[in-house]
Amino acid sequence: MTGFDRTQTPKTRPMPPHRTAMVASLDIGTSKIACMIARLKPTPPKDALRGRSHAIELVGYSQIQSRGVKAGAVVDMVECEKAIRHAVALAERMAKVRVESVLLSVSAGRLQGQLIEAAADIKGGAVTADDVSRVTSTGMHHATAPGRAVLHALPVGYTLDGVKGIRDPRGMVARQFGVDMNVVTADATVAKNLMLAVERCHLNVEAMAASPYVAGLSVLTDDEADIGAALIEMGAGTTTMAIYSAGRFVHASGFALGGHHITMDLARGLGACIADAERIKTLYGTVLTGGSDARELMSIPAAGDNERDTPQVISRATIANIIRHRAEEIFEMVRDRLADSPFAAEPRARVVLSGGASQLTGIPELATRILGRPVRVGRPLGFGRLPTEAKSASFAVPSGLLVYPQYAHLEHIEPRYSRHVRTAGRAGYFGKVGRWLREGF
Repeated sequence: MTGFDRTQTPKTRPMPPHRTAMVASLDIGTSKIACMIARLKPTPPKDALRGRSHAIELVGYSQIQSRGVKAGAVVDMVECEKAIRHAVALAERMAKVRVESVLLSVSAGRLQGQLIEAAADIKGGAVTADDVSRVTSTGMHHATAPGRAVLHALPVGYTLDGVKGIRDPRGMVARQFGVDMNVVTADATVAKNLMLAVERCHLNVEAMAASPYVAGLSVLTDDEADIGAALIEMGAGTTTMAIYSAGRFVHASGFALGGHHITMDLARGLGACIADAERIKTLYGTVLTGGSDARELMSIPAAGDNERDTPQVISRATIANIIRHRAEEIFEMVRDRLADSPFAAEPRARVVLSGGASQLTGIPELATRILGRPVRVGRPLGFGRLPTEAKSASFAVPSGLLVYPQYAHLEHIEPRYSRHVRTAGRAGYFGKVGRWLREGF
């Protein structure tokens, strides 16, 4: 994979502040694929959430069972492609539009954020936009290990002659200029195969973004982002996290454990088939046990094909205990990663959960006990007329992707990509994607 090392995934161009645009998001998960299509309309600052220049009006969406995906990564290209086509077609039918390009989330590939510093001498006296781009690009490449792809390169602060906390250095005079930046990477192969699955559906990938970052854009309040927060996106195959400090995204991490592992534990522990275990988790999933749960019994079909097999009788307490053990393991792993992140230095920071697995009864209380911080479940904020299904924590990522273009101007974009992005029509897209896909093969 040497030719693909240290390369940036496609990035979207910044949102023009006074233009309406149609955007589509695609969240390819382990258990479900969600597609959302929305009209972004310019809105006065007083009517919008901070950082947003556009109101988001959902016009179509879909959510279907995922296929060909394990732990957020493509494992069967043909099956994954079929599922993507189905999800996009359903959303298109509702929206009555044809989708040409999508914003794509990435939760797999061992997401990792690094807070790094890069500096350079300034020859001309005043810092120019080219200086900012040059130093940021150098820092980004230095922070990216072989075989990794850059999802985000976000400056979080600048330094002039050792003075930190500079918001915008352009035009300011200094001998030395530095940038502190959060570089978020994923395994290049994982990112590339996700993109390839979408491209095979004749769809452009407008941009790729880390799932927990966009979930944070959707569900965090301004106060939470300012005071400090950890957004924990609890998917089926992965648990990923984004750390926010002083209103900025400063760290990312993740591991391949999630809600599907709870389902598998139930299937094994109850001797049930996976479909029945998933249904039990959805209907009765809780990590809380009370006095009556040991006495409240349920009948569960046996896992075998023989219809004459005697159903098992299981107590509600047994189900809760199986779920709780795996949920505790997940939050203990989250706790260890938070301890090694900038979150540990933010004593007032809180935790916000999103993703399908966060909706199990008692999860916030369990997380509060293990993490020792206030915990709530986050739902999409600032969306007009969302249908009930799309208001849930499980839609944090696809709804956050719709917010993401309004934050694109904060990111460093490698010059060759910004040049291709400005090219009109599909030729520009295929120039961009074709190069990105070819480099590693």
